[in-house]
Amino acid sequence: MPEKSFRLETVTPERIVLEQDVASIVVPGTEGSLGVMANHAPLMAELTTGEVWVRDPDGHVTRLAVSGGFMQVRKNSVRILADTAERAEEIDIRRAEEAKKRAEERLRSRAEGIDGARAEAALHRALNRLRVARGE
Repeated sequence: MPEKSFRLETVTPERIVLEQDVASIVVPGTEGSLGVMANHAPLMAELTTGEVWVRDPDGHVTRLAVSGGFMQVRKNSVRILADTAERAEEIDIRRAEEAKKRAEERLRSRAEGIDGARAEAALHRALNRLRVARGE
């Protein structure tokens, strides 16, 4: 009988964010969302800023906010190497709202020396963190 779960390891340069057996995951790939279940074919994918949905074998869902990185699927295991990753319950909503306001102010000001692409990326990360933390 085929296995119904696989090992997931989600790491950042600073820490292991999540390590457990799971039934499925959905990640934000640069080419669109990707779903993985047990016994998935080997795969490498680049990740973008977005939300990772992790469903454990009992059906419980854990949500993570990630920004960039890579996912490797091989031998019934998945490794997510993320630039940043936080569980929904770890996100400081006040801090995310402040980051959102700063990014919006930078985009509005259009002052010399402001990198618009960097400000837009910061805004996107802050909005993603707020969406994940609030369960939206």
